[in-house]
Amino acid sequence: MNEAAKGPGRPGRVKEITALTNPTIKAIRGLDRKRNREAENSFLAEGQKLVIDALDLGWTVKTLIYAKNARDHAGVADLAARVVARGGDVLEVSEKVLGAITRRDNPQMVVGVFAIKWVNPDKLPRDDDTVCVVLDRVRDPGNLGTIIRTADAAGAAGVILVGDCVDPFSIETVRATMGSLFAVPVARMSEEAFLSFRNDWPGKLIGTHLEGSVDYRTIGWAESEPLLLLMGNESQGLPDTLAKSCDILARIPQAGRADSLNLAVATGLMLFEARRHGLSIEDHP
Repeated sequence: MNEAAKGPGRPGRVKEITALTNPTIKAIRGLDRKRNREAENSFLAEGQKLVIDALDLGWTVKTLIYAKNARDHAGVADLAARVVARGGDVLEVSEKVLGAITRRDNPQMVVGVFAIKWVNPDKLPRDDDTVCVVLDRVRDPGNLGTIIRTADAAGAAGVILVGDCVDPFSIETVRATMGSLFAVPVARMSEEAFLSFRNDWPGKLIGTHLEGSVDYRTIGWAESEPLLLLMGNESQGLPDTLAKSCDILARIPQAGRADSLNLAVATGLMLFEARRHGLSIEDHP
């Protein structure tokens, strides 16, 4: 690893790396495994705008990585200087190294290594217009990422993961969030801990269920109380323990032959039905 000389358009403390065998690169590549992400408390996210947005939202960038041919692109040097000023490292790498890190043939030219950040569920707001999404054992990274992105678009206050869920900090999930991971607080807890949390929640818990007795369009969404919106596992739905804890079990009527909706689609319908009735949503200025 060679310390790159400071020059025009390049901030100080930039290290140039071209070898895939470099220990730093091997460690970053290893973040594709959950056990390594947990051990390092780190995860990867791709894209210059995404990294800038994450910094603006107060996330910690441990390492900024950019392709050598992107050095002179608009904003890259300024972004690198900003990361250095916050105590982060900056790596200038070859496209081959960047492709190996992201496992893409045509990778983004900027990648950030971020510190993982979970929110304490007790810190989630409980205002009258609050809506939080609760996901039971969601297993598909694309579904989880899309739900986090939808929760962001719908103005949800947070996403709570219950039980054995897919890792929201996997690169597949992060990609699917399109940056919304940095804007939506994400919490995690066991089923037992959630049931206790639910008992202290001052508003309703509404779950979706194929045998739900209430059409989701007829729920009293406009009531002034915080809402937990509970969605079940992709293949099994809600277990009885969680279903019984709900104040309302809702169904989404279907006309075709499909026996169920995609989890992310169903969550989007529920969230935006809440939005239609004015819950927890304010239009962006």
